[in-house]
Amino acid sequence: MLCFFTAATFWLLNALNKNYTTLVSYPIQFAYDPRQLVPVKPLPEEVTISVTGKGWKLLRKNLQFQVQPAILTIRGLPYVKSVPGTALRPAISSVLDGLALNFVATDSIAFDFDRLVTRKVPITVDSTQLQIDSGFAFAGPIVIRPDSVTFVGPERIIEQFPSPYPLAVPTASLKAPYKGELSLTHDFTKLVKADVSEAEVEFNVLALERQEVAVPPLLQNFPPGYRLRLVNGPVRVQYAFLPKHREQIQPELFQVVLDYQKFNAADSTIVPVVSHKPPLVRQVAVLPARVHISLTPQ
Repeated sequence: MLCFFTAATFWLLNALNKNYTTLVSYPIQFAYDPRQLVPVKPLPEEVTISVTGKGWKLLRKNLQFQVQPAILTIRGLPYVKSVPGTALRPAISSVLDGLALNFVATDSIAFDFDRLVTRKVPITVDSTQLQIDSGFAFAGPIVIRPDSVTFVGPERIIEQFPSPYPLAVPTASLKAPYKGELSLTHDFTKLVKADVSEAEVEFNVLALERQEVAVPPLLQNFPPGYRLRLVNGPVRVQYAFLPKHREQIQPELFQVVLDYQKFNAADSTIVPVVSHKPPLVRQVAVLPARVHISLTPQ
């Protein structure tokens, strides 16, 4: 066994002293100013090259032991998106310690850089997306602290962000004034950094008051010479409003239209439509929802 081990050692040492030609994977690194540029996808980390050299050198390269990567300086960033493998030859040759570069086997390498930009935008909450309990209503204004966010990242992504930038809205249905932390999210966490991840938001949700008023309908396109009778009673309008607007509501401004062109002969009904309403009213509904009519010759 000792003789076999000794012979194998001498054979290995002798083999490692010979010259060989082979393909190896060699590490590469991109040289760029991280204050001005940012890669928008993972950069290639190695290329395949053909080299000739002593077995010792090839073994060290294959084991990646104390291997100095080739530093690639690409001109024309961020507009250049790829370079042929032949363009890498000078950078690789300069760091091949004791090895001769025959050729770069990798046909080309692709990369994608963009300008690193900073953009500050205001923060908002989309009140139309709030879930408010029936009988309650959002009452602005919305107070947000801080009121803006600064994004840092690739220009092509940052410029697509809306301004103002919306916060996530509360998931629960609201029936009381709200004060809490709402998160700011985006789909580019690894590429885009934000100086704000959440903001304190405060706004009012108030109980509505309700009223009902009878409104004589405005008739449109009815045939002449007939007397109209509303079979299921007078037309009424139900509406809601914030208590602070009570004295400003003018119910006489409601207008409800019955259009004979929308007459349903199957059940002798017309759906009434609110054609005009006073400002500041909410949750307007017409009763009955379908008006049964009867026409008799005059």
